Amino acid sequence: MRKYKNLLLLLIIFSAAIPRLRAQKQFKALIVTTTRGWHHESLHYGVVALEEMARRDFFDAVLWENPNGFTDDYLKQFQVIIFLNTTGDIFDSAQQRVMERFIRSGKGFVGIHSASDTEYGWDWYTQLVGRMFHIHPTIQTARLQVVEPEFPGLQGFTGNKIWTEEWYEFGPEKVSGLRYILSVDESSYNPKADWGEKKGVGMGKFHPVAWYHDFDGGRSFYTAMGHLPTAFSDPAFLNFLYAGIFWAATGKK
Repeated sequence: MRKYKNLLLLLIIFSAAIPRLRAQKQFKALIVTTTRGWHHESLHYGVVALEEMARRDFFDAVLWENPNGFTDDYLKQFQVIIFLNTTGDIFDSAQQRVMERFIRSGKGFVGIHSASDTEYGWDWYTQLVGRMFHIHPTIQTARLQVVEPEFPGLQGFTGNKIWTEEWYEFGPEKVSGLRYILSVDESSYNPKADWGEKKGVGMGKFHPVAWYHDFDGGRSFYTAMGHLPTAFSDPAFLNFLYAGIFWAATGKK
């Protein structure tokens, strides 16, 4: 009988410790996928990849599904907000102020692909992202170039890696101090685009596609990659994306 009592005691102690073990994740990320325009086919694949990444790299990833739940109190539990292929005006003015306070509290933002095609009229957000989408040509394969090799997670991008993407052409910098990580070689594809009233000729010798910066008390990481569903099963891209998420959430490289 004493043996069973001791076993029961051990089970009770172990059960009590489970919540503490679960609370030891590295950080907690909120995934925002709201669209008010183009809905990317890769959205579902991106969510699945981020959830699998969270299991692999021991952090929590929560998909934002309550339109009225974007509040200061709700965001206290998170260290980083990820805008995954968002488009258009997705927040009202109250939610915008919540987002601003979140970053000013020392936390992070990650923008993936069309996060730069979001909230053009919100000046603070355009500075948080750093540059905004202007136009893109047809999807093509091109050569990538590493601009800041010291940034972590770039092992799969050395040697002018070829990558198939919807290559965004960006407008001017919205803020100073952007630190560029990757660029695309425009000589390796045709950057011209014609949408009638809007046209694109490329960005010239330097065409950035990933960058990061400290902003308004917090941190921001952005990558233009992620249009195609296949991006979210590519180990090189996922490794690089995790490095950006980790930096935005923790400030550590």
